[in-house]
Amino acid sequence: MGSAKLEARGLGKRFKTRGQVVDALLGVDLSLGDREFVSVIGPSGCGKSTLFNIFAGLETPTSGDVLLDGRTTVGADLLGRVGYMPQQDLLMPWRNILDNTILGLEVAGVSKRVARERALDLFPLFGLSGFEKRYPDDLSGGMRQRAALLRTFLAGRDVILLDEPFGALDSLTRAGMQQWLLRIWEEHRKTILFVTHDVDEALYLSDRVYAMSKRPGRVTQILEVDIPRPRAYDVITSEPFIEMKQVLLEQLRLAHGPGKAA
Repeated sequence: MGSAKLEARGLGKRFKTRGQVVDALLGVDLSLGDREFVSVIGPSGCGKSTLFNIFAGLETPTSGDVLLDGRTTVGADLLGRVGYMPQQDLLMPWRNILDNTILGLEVAGVSKRVARERALDLFPLFGLSGFEKRYPDDLSGGMRQRAALLRTFLAGRDVILLDEPFGALDSLTRAGMQQWLLRIWEEHRKTILFVTHDVDEALYLSDRVYAMSKRPGRVTQILEVDIPRPRAYDVITSEPFIEMKQVLLEQLRLAHGPGKAA
């Protein structure tokens, strides 16, 4: 692992709802080296989205610290310092695709002309050439996700949080998007934290995978993905890949508890 870019140390989050106290996260330690691709997997309700909200500065932890570039930074101090792409693409239906992708640059004060020039330079890499003047309703789910990811990349942050960006796609489209995302990452080498329920996806994309328990979410397994890059998609049928998959599936089975499928 390279020098730490983003870290969680002993992170905990407690909510009070309807008179009850709920621990969403408990003692989470997680680290991303500079330019690493790291995934988090776990059962529904394990606190993955809460973890992302804390890293994005949208929520403040009850305990523990978040470090960005080695400095403790939590809550409002983190806002805008990492890129965050939620599960839904959140494209604005009244703006064409080009103008959707430059929204973050506009908010940052970049002129529309300059923002469009920056975006257009990346449209071929993101597979969006020819769709600049189209509107979100004209695009497939995969194309919409490409546009949303371009918008996130254009914000210029070194760290990007991706919360199940391909979860709503069919399996064939999803596999294509995974391969495409790796090509984007290999060219730009952002530091990426990726949430997914898909073990194959986590292993194929990542340098390291963190498995979490059911609520309260804790890290139960840290698996280094020792598969050389660049990776062809057929690596998912290789013996080392299948062995690691079995380890993670067992962790998920344990996280769900007795008698529940992973």
